[in-house]
Amino acid sequence: MEVLIVGAGIGGSKLMEAIHGHPEVGIRCVVEVNPKAPGVPLATELGIPVLTDYREAISRYPVDAVLEATGEDAVREELEQLVAPDVAVISGAALRFVVMLVEDKVRLIQALQSRQQLASEVTSLREIQTLLEAIISSTQDAISVVDAEGRGILINPAYTRLTGLRPEQVIGQPANVDIAEGESMHLQVLRTRKPVKNVPLKVGPTKREVLVDVAPILVGSELKGSVGVIHDVSEIKRLTEELNRANHLIRTVQAKYTFEDIIGTSPAIMLAVEQARRAAETPATVLLRGESGTGKELFAHAIHRQSDRQSSPFVRVNCAALSESLLESELFGYEEGAFTGAKRGGKRGLFEEASGGTLFLDEIGEMSPVTQAKLLRALQEREIVRVGGTTPISVDVRLIAATHVNLEQAVAKGRFREDLYYRLNVVPIVIPPLRYRKQDIPKIAMYIVYRHNQTYGRNVEEISSGAINALTEYDWPGNVRELENTIGRAMIHMQFHETILDTHHLPFLQRGDGVPGADLVDTPQLMNSLLTPSSHPQRLSEMVKVVEQTVIRRMLQQTGGNKTEAARKLGISLRSLYYKLGEVDGE
Repeated sequence: MEVLIVGAGIGGSKLMEAIHGHPEVGIRCVVEVNPKAPGVPLATELGIPVLTDYREAISRYPVDAVLEATGEDAVREELEQLVAPDVAVISGAALRFVVMLVEDKVRLIQALQSRQQLASEVTSLREIQTLLEAIISSTQDAISVVDAEGRGILINPAYTRLTGLRPEQVIGQPANVDIAEGESMHLQVLRTRKPVKNVPLKVGPTKREVLVDVAPILVGSELKGSVGVIHDVSEIKRLTEELNRANHLIRTVQAKYTFEDIIGTSPAIMLAVEQARRAAETPATVLLRGESGTGKELFAHAIHRQSDRQSSPFVRVNCAALSESLLESELFGYEEGAFTGAKRGGKRGLFEEASGGTLFLDEIGEMSPVTQAKLLRALQEREIVRVGGTTPISVDVRLIAATHVNLEQAVAKGRFREDLYYRLNVVPIVIPPLRYRKQDIPKIAMYIVYRHNQTYGRNVEEISSGAINALTEYDWPGNVRELENTIGRAMIHMQFHETILDTHHLPFLQRGDGVPGADLVDTPQLMNSLLTPSSHPQRLSEMVKVVEQTVIRRMLQQTGGNKTEAARKLGISLRSLYYKLGEVDGE
């Protein structure tokens, strides 16, 4: 149906809005003499032609009906005279009725749309509420929520498990209904509007010890309530104990290396590895013998990792680094009150910590005769007695000992017990010094380079033949440890873009005149400094101390801080080195 609208005032505008877009009714033209009528720009916007004379419009646009929206009877009567008999002219009164119906329809549609939107929002809110309740119910933390009046509105199953209080005992009740000892933190937070954390309380009928975190619920600036999270102290204690046990394992019980980490194909090292592999298959005591820096600890790790005790503790102790009394208490433990400063409840010793696994005693040649006697008893009887105690404690420990000391000479001089020597020397394994297997140096050096690439952020891909020759010509009195330190120093001084370690990167490897530490001191310069009249000190003893301190510092730099190796190279005992270190550190 095609229509003509006469009049573009308010009524005509509403007719256009109602009819436009209708699938069965089209507006051919709008007639309006007033160009400022509200329907004129609307018709233009909708793409409907606008004329000022309805006579012209009737002759130009054939239509099925004329909608007279001016409300004037004279206009309606003239229109009835002008149109064809089959064209209907609908008066303004009738149109006002139609417009009223249209407006009611529009209002109804808008109301329905508003209700649909409201229903959709309510559904969304219910879904969010259900989701939040599901989240709170599924969390493992005990949670309670109260309203602004301090009455419970929500708890989760974890709360019931922890406190023993069911929802009907908490919901709608005052916030302090669950407090056995202490003040309700919900009430405090509602009063202060400030959160609290880690407040110790006792809750529920069983007076469970807990730690409480409570925070206010603020919507804008309006206080709606508070939410509390309750932590079980017993669970925290259990987790702390597990963490302490894990840290203990990380510190002392992990054997890191395997036989694959022992690099070399020379007959001497292959023989040592083969002996160690056979020893790993038995529970026998192993004595690792070799100079400092040859890799005795590496062998100890590998033996443990290949033995049937590999899943049990591996505990290492350096006998030379501890005083006699401290070493004894560390190895065998002590009872409460055994000595001044003893921990309350006593302490388990390393034999007990290593029970079921392996105990590695490094530098066993430095052990005092008293401690040797107790160690002998532990090996013979497979039991120990704590310091200050009388009750024997059974231990199941596989012992691996290591030393660079000539134990046979130590036995002959009375410094080492002969019976303990035979107990230890069940499976002796001699680890050759690096100077006896120089053919392994290229492979060992490249292994060290690859490891230091990660440590120092370098990208060294190879070692030049000149550098390899320099490394193999040197005798390496510090063995693999000294080789590692040397390569490490060389890589530190390389540029980031350099990929080949060459001879000029290596530190000076020429040894001194055979006197320990002779290559560590610029003798003429030091002597000139000491003998200058204005210099201090002037006395001979003070001069000697200055020289000692200079030599010790430089030797420690050369050995990468390894005190045992520094003492060996300087020809003094480790205890003397520690004593002199005290003088160095205290100056």
